[in-house]
Amino acid sequence: MTLRMLRAGAAGLALAAGLSAAPLKAETVLTVLTAGDQNMVDYVNEYLAPKFEAQNPGVKVRAAGTGPGDGGSQKIYEKLSAEAAAGAARWDVDVAVIHQKMAGQMVQEKMLSAYVGDVKTGTLASRDSARNALGTDVTGYVLPMFHSQIALAYNPDLVKAPPKTYAELAEWVKANPKAFGYNGIKGGMSGVGFVTGWTAANIGDAAKLEKGPYDAAMKPAIEKALSGLKDFNKSVTLTPGNAGTLDMLNRGEIAMGPVWVDMFYSWQADGRLNPAMKLQLIGPGMPGQPMYYAVPAKAANQEAARKFIELATSPEVQADGIVKRFNWYPGIDAAYVQPKLDAQTWAKLFTDVKPDELASKGKPFPLSGYFTDIMEAYERTVAN
Repeated sequence: MTLRMLRAGAAGLALAAGLSAAPLKAETVLTVLTAGDQNMVDYVNEYLAPKFEAQNPGVKVRAAGTGPGDGGSQKIYEKLSAEAAAGAARWDVDVAVIHQKMAGQMVQEKMLSAYVGDVKTGTLASRDSARNALGTDVTGYVLPMFHSQIALAYNPDLVKAPPKTYAELAEWVKANPKAFGYNGIKGGMSGVGFVTGWTAANIGDAAKLEKGPYDAAMKPAIEKALSGLKDFNKSVTLTPGNAGTLDMLNRGEIAMGPVWVDMFYSWQADGRLNPAMKLQLIGPGMPGQPMYYAVPAKAANQEAARKFIELATSPEVQADGIVKRFNWYPGIDAAYVQPKLDAQTWAKLFTDVKPDELASKGKPFPLSGYFTDIMEAYERTVAN
C-alpha cells in the first residue's frame, strides 16, 4: 500500500495534555525501529520526535525503517532475537512498530514488555485488535498506532444504490458486468482483503478464521466458500493492483472496487481521484489491519519508550498526526479523537464509514494458517 510522504508539522503545536511530567535522564537516545514504508520513518523523525524532544530536554529520538510488509517486522524480530541469543542485558531497540503477525509471535516468545497498563492512554483503545493479533492474545503488550481499512469505493453518478453486503454485491455484478474491478490476489492487499472478506461472508464459522485455533480440516469449507467467486470473476474487471483500481475508477473504466481508505482520501487530496467518489463498508465486514507500538522486553530505555508511546497515542497526536496528515483511522477509539478534530476533517473521514460501522464491520485478516489456505484455494478454485 503506497501512502503520501509526510511533511513535518509546525513544531509549536501544543503537546498532548496529561502526560507524565517527570524528566528523563539527559543524553538519552530513544531508538525507534519501524516496519512499513518510508513515511513511517518520516512520521517519527519529522513529527513525533520534535514533540517528544521538546517535552523531554536531553532526549533524542532516532528512527530507522526495516521495510514494508510482514518482512519489515520479520527483520525487527531477527535483530532482537540475535541480541537475545547473544545474551545482551539491554537491547538497542526501545520502541518497535510492527504488524499483527509478528506481534503475536513476539508475545508468545516473551520478547515484548507488558507496558500498556503503565501509560495513561492504555485504556483509550478498546477495539478487539488492541487485544487480539490474528488469534494471539496480545493484551497489555501493544497499542495500535493506526488502523488501515479496506472498503468499496464507488462512483455515485454510476452507482445510485451501492450494495450493502457481499451477497448484494454478487447480484449487482451480475446486473452490471465489468463495472466492478479488483486485483484478485495479485498486485495489492486491497484485492486480497476483498477475497478474505468474501470467504468470511460465505463460510459457516467466520469467527474461527479470525480467532482460531487453526484447523486444517477447514480447508474444504474454505474452498466451498470461494467456489462462487469463480463465476463472480467472470463478470468483473481485473485491475493491476491497489493503485490500478483507483486509476480505473478515476477514468470511469469501472464504477466500483475495493480500496484502502487512507489511500482513497490521499488520492482525493492530491487531486488524483474524483472528489465525488464515495466509500461503502459492506457486511458482514471487510478486513483492515493496525500497526502496533511495542516495547522490547529488554529495551535499554523502558521509561522513555513508555512516555513516547503515551504521546504518540494521545488524542491530540492521533487527531493531528494520524487522521489529518495521513488519512488513517486512529489507533485509539474515535470517540476520544473527535473532540480534537475540526468538523470538516471528521466529516471527511467518517461520513461514508461511521465509527460504529468501523467497529462492527472492520474485520482482521484471517490467522496466518487460514490466510495461506485461502490464497491456495483461490489459485486452485478461482484462478484456474
